[in-house]
Amino acid sequence: MATNRTSNKIPASKPDTAEQKPSTVWRFFNRNGHEKQPLPPVKPQGPPKTVWREYFESAVVTVIMALFGMTFIVQAVKVPTGSMQNTITIGDHLLVNKFVFAPGKSLPFLPQRDIRRGDIIVFKYPGNPYDPKRDERPDNRPILTNYVKRVIGLPGDRIRIDGNNVIVNGQVVPEHHITATDHNDKDRLEEAKDNPPRQPGELYDVYYKPGPPDDNQEYDAFQGKDEIVVPETSYFVMGDNRNNSEDSRYWGFVPRDLVIGRAMFVYWSYDESAKPTGWGIIADFFHNTRWSRTGTLVK
Repeated sequence: MATNRTSNKIPASKPDTAEQKPSTVWRFFNRNGHEKQPLPPVKPQGPPKTVWREYFESAVVTVIMALFGMTFIVQAVKVPTGSMQNTITIGDHLLVNKFVFAPGKSLPFLPQRDIRRGDIIVFKYPGNPYDPKRDERPDNRPILTNYVKRVIGLPGDRIRIDGNNVIVNGQVVPEHHITATDHNDKDRLEEAKDNPPRQPGELYDVYYKPGPPDDNQEYDAFQGKDEIVVPETSYFVMGDNRNNSEDSRYWGFVPRDLVIGRAMFVYWSYDESAKPTGWGIIADFFHNTRWSRTGTLVK
């Protein structure tokens, strides 16, 4: 008798030999599914740099950057005379902005502008055509010596001087007049106690010696005329210490191409009128430095 047998055979499972594929995200961040191969090491070409060579290269880069800055951006100058006292004192070391008056057409997004009346500028001394012997002094060489003065007349302005008043285009320049005495040409002027306060519109101070103004004073640049006209691309400048300043009244106008820049601020000031301490150079430096003038804006 035949019987029906049911075979409960379990099919043999195939060995799991297939590799698991990486996920899509993994392939996206792993260079399209390909394993990132390490780059072979790069061998340095040439001899290795020494410490001295690295220092030398750094020094060269520093010098190049400094020359670029001194040529186009800023310049340091020292004030050796008292023609701008008490606005600027003898021994002041100034930083000059050379970029603000850069020649050529200025772009609206650059901090450049034209020279204005009242600006304190640093320029190369143009020389004295009326008294050339003054240019023979070693500290007063044309082009080689830098001057610091205030701009009074712009190109085309008519300049006239009446006593202590400077008249430009028929109008008295609004200056704050201060009476002061010069006891020592290397020290600050001693201001009188009864000077009137500055009035609205008087943007800067000028200093005159006590006593009535000399109405009969004659200036070489005027050549006997009551009024002179500033030429194009030139400026008429004066020192704030009006009785002790060789300026445009004596040697004429400043050409535009001799202007170096605008005086910004005092970065260091040394009192040259002070006596030595007797304790050496370092002690003199700390004792005679005018620390209160450090950072003073020139205006």
